[in-house]
Amino acid sequence: MSPTRERRRPPSSEEDVPDRAALARQRRGRRSEEERRRTRAARPSPRNRPNRPNRQVEIRRRWVALLSVLTVVALVYLLFFSSMLGAQEVAVSGSRTVPADQIRTVAAVPADKPMLRLSTDEIRDRVAAMPGIATVEVSRSWPNTVEITVTERTAIAFFDSGPGGDGVHLVDGGGVVFKTVSARPPGLPELKLPKVSADDPVTRAVTAVLGVIPEQLLKQVTTATAKTPASVEFTLANGKIVRWGTAEQTDRKAKVLAALLTQDGKVYDVAAPELPTISS
Repeated sequence: MSPTRERRRPPSSEEDVPDRAALARQRRGRRSEEERRRTRAARPSPRNRPNRPNRQVEIRRRWVALLSVLTVVALVYLLFFSSMLGAQEVAVSGSRTVPADQIRTVAAVPADKPMLRLSTDEIRDRVAAMPGIATVEVSRSWPNTVEITVTERTAIAFFDSGPGGDGVHLVDGGGVVFKTVSARPPGLPELKLPKVSADDPVTRAVTAVLGVIPEQLLKQVTTATAKTPASVEFTLANGKIVRWGTAEQTDRKAKVLAALLTQDGKVYDVAAPELPTISS
């Protein structure tokens, strides 16, 4: 008797037929929840992924950098090399007796030279060397003007070089001889000194006294002299002589002298105002 083979029964209905493809996919994709968590943890987070700028952003950045460089180059050229911001006008203020055109000529500001390349110190030194100028300030007024402000010297006395000399010379409060005139100026005292110079201590002492005494007294002074810096004296229009001494204690000396001049005398000594004297 031959062995019997077990014959498979045909499925009785469609529900008993397994979906083989689904089973295969299930087997291949069957992983534990732990493995899935590990896989997800190993993947880089979108936040940690390097940001790569797209091409348009990169091109835009390059253009901005190029335009920035070109702008800097253009500004440097405009400020330091172009005549657009060059000196085109020289404005002079403060001049009264010294002609403004003469100051411009001495200043010698190069026309159309860029303002930032101008040396205001050199311009100032050239103008300050003029005899009638005491102080100078030079500044830039954008876009194209150089401003020169001067203070002229003011004559406080004069001296006459005498026969065969070169005329009458005006002297300021610092003892600087700055101008020569043809005639004696009215209202100014005459310096009677062996030497008149800003480098001479006696000259500076005399002009310093004339610069600090009251104006009412100064108008009466006709001549001023000294042998030493501490022995300044001057002669008044009425012929009286005042021995003033130094330029110190000016106010006190002026008050004492005003009281002394009410008394008769020839020489009034206020060099030591605490011990004034009158002599004939």
